[in-house]
Amino acid sequence: MTELGVQVSSSINTLMREFNIITHNLANVSTVGYKRRCNAFSKSLKAQEAQAGTDSPGTVALNATFDFSQGSIVETGRRLDFAMYGKGFFVIETPQGPLYTRNGTFRTNQNGQIVDSQGRTVAGEAGPITIPIGIGLSQLNVSSNGSISADGTTIGKFKLVDFEESENKLVPAGASCFRMPENIEPVAAEHIVVKQGYQESSNVKMVDELVNMIMVSRLYESNMKFISAKKEAGSSLMSVAMG
Repeated sequence: MTELGVQVSSSINTLMREFNIITHNLANVSTVGYKRRCNAFSKSLKAQEAQAGTDSPGTVALNATFDFSQGSIVETGRRLDFAMYGKGFFVIETPQGPLYTRNGTFRTNQNGQIVDSQGRTVAGEAGPITIPIGIGLSQLNVSSNGSISADGTTIGKFKLVDFEESENKLVPAGASCFRMPENIEPVAAEHIVVKQGYQESSNVKMVDELVNMIMVSRLYESNMKFISAKKEAGSSLMSVAMG
């Protein structure tokens, strides 16, 4: 395969990957705490083609990242729904190590511990947060710094962390959770507000994703036409050569 053919194939494969990213974002437009995945491949490729004045493929690489911008805060009134405003994450404890999430839709397990939707323990600053027997959920109050109390007695405090400039190194771990490489440690989150009875919506904007999908589809079609034109030109030359 020629160098040009390799570039065409690479562009098509990368556009297909970007299309999958966009459809994944759209599928999670209603997922609590979801952070959209994005990349600049199609936009960079479009700009490169416009500058070159051609529809031939470029050599731009896929650079997928996560957009950790704030999602909308929606009131639910549920006592174990928590939304964050500002930079930071809740910590979920698992046998494979801690996970980090903005999805604050929690519940209690049979031991009275606060857990996530999959039953994994939500970390407190002093360990698991346990609701004492006899304390109803309606009695729980969570302050803006994540401190949990009932009838004036402090029960625990959510462990809230931030990764500052290393945030872009987080990798997806499913269910709106992320994992961080072992050599990077989080710091205590500052300037963050916890709101009880609220959820943070997905930060996916459907209109933007649909516009991106149209762009990717058109670029894909353009590259496929480019391949078809090259094949036809090659066949014509072969026919002339064969007489």
